[in-house]
Amino acid sequence: MGKVTGFLEFEREDRDYQPVAERIKHWHEFVLPLPEDELRQQASRCMDCGVPYCHGTTRISNAPTGCPVNNQIPDWNDLIYRGRWDEAARNLHSTNNFPEVTGRVCPAPCEASCTLNIDDNPVTIKSIECAIADRAIEQGLKPEIAAHKTGKKVAVIGSGPAGLACAQQLARAGHDVHVYERWAKAGGLLRYGIPDFKMEKVHIDRRVEQMTAEGVTFHYGVHVGVDLPVDKLTADYDAVVLSGGSEKGRDLPIPGRELKGIHFAMEFLPQQNRRVSGEAQGDVAPLLATGKKVVVIGGGDTGSDCVGTSIRQGAVSVVNLEVAPEPPQKENKDLTWPLWPLKLRISSSLEEGAKREFSVLTQKFSGENGQVKKLHCVHADAKFQPIPGSEFEIEADLVLLAMGFVHPVHEGMLKTLDVALDNRGNVSADTNSYITSVPKVFAAGDMRRGQSLVVWAIREGRQCAHAVDKYLMGSTTLPR
Repeated sequence: MGKVTGFLEFEREDRDYQPVAERIKHWHEFVLPLPEDELRQQASRCMDCGVPYCHGTTRISNAPTGCPVNNQIPDWNDLIYRGRWDEAARNLHSTNNFPEVTGRVCPAPCEASCTLNIDDNPVTIKSIECAIADRAIEQGLKPEIAAHKTGKKVAVIGSGPAGLACAQQLARAGHDVHVYERWAKAGGLLRYGIPDFKMEKVHIDRRVEQMTAEGVTFHYGVHVGVDLPVDKLTADYDAVVLSGGSEKGRDLPIPGRELKGIHFAMEFLPQQNRRVSGEAQGDVAPLLATGKKVVVIGGGDTGSDCVGTSIRQGAVSVVNLEVAPEPPQKENKDLTWPLWPLKLRISSSLEEGAKREFSVLTQKFSGENGQVKKLHCVHADAKFQPIPGSEFEIEADLVLLAMGFVHPVHEGMLKTLDVALDNRGNVSADTNSYITSVPKVFAAGDMRRGQSLVVWAIREGRQCAHAVDKYLMGSTTLPR
């Protein structure tokens, strides 16, 4: 794979960012791609390492390693090293419907599992993947139209990455696929959650155009279970896929929660994405960080997105609070590799000027004239218990709750279907059949799995399509 001695001859070099002072002035992507010769050099570092944990085909201690969609990473690294870009693109697309997305927003568990990561020097897999996808798209995304139609109709509810991947696979198998989306455009959290500075929405638009040419029909502004009865879909279609995501935000029910200026992240982020795209906001009041002291509660990707968005909107200050203790700067490779390690990670948004605090419990909010003005906090020990005498206050005009999502919204569609839920409140469906407790109704993505990564959503969508096609036809040629 690659150059036999490549990993000895070349050090890891990855994409760089625009300087902070430049990138916070706009909403465009700010990653600077590597030149082709450097990409080929980086691809040459991929080793013939025997067991390629980056593939995601192995399990250690019952935990999956590497890439959830099982990208054949050593294969396309070798092809890039040899300059065979078209073959690399065909290989990559055989396992991943949207590599230009994962090449931008996936945290790259493949790199954590890379053999060279034992020495903190993994192959730049994510950057190479993104380059392969972008180059292929520049040459034109060609639709893959099914040679034969099956006569079967499938409804996919929700157009996030799981729904889109499932719909595309089923259309390529020859089914008549209809995607129902309650918002004005497709993409789910890819469009309305992830800021444009991390991923511009043209990447979604191009895939929607490709899928439309492949025969997928998109129905926008249709909230299934509210303005379209879900039982009409189960009656009209041969199969129905639930892929609406995990949208019930984790709340912080403490004194003062009712004050104005305290909002869920998913009230805040979609507004800015709509501003950038020129999409109508509806009758919601503008929610902006401009000129405000902002506190973001939650240290994950959503919290980071709130930080970067607040800074670009012109916040006076941004503080990011995390209840967990500060992770170690470096993991113990003997204990963690090739699994995803717990270690300190600093996102590009946090580098733009936010103050970060670990081990913080917010005990109450206080305000004036109904508007939030302060957070009353305390430091916590390793068991998340308050440390007496460590109380402190933080001034705030805007508080954003970015503590994750607990499960899909139950009201409406799920309650009407009376579909069985698991003990975490997600739709219950196993990973073989993907079928729910309701006949011919399937579930995939965060709605089934719980909140997770975009790459897991794509995997779920592809595997669910495999299951649906087998259910409808008795057998399937779709990959699992």
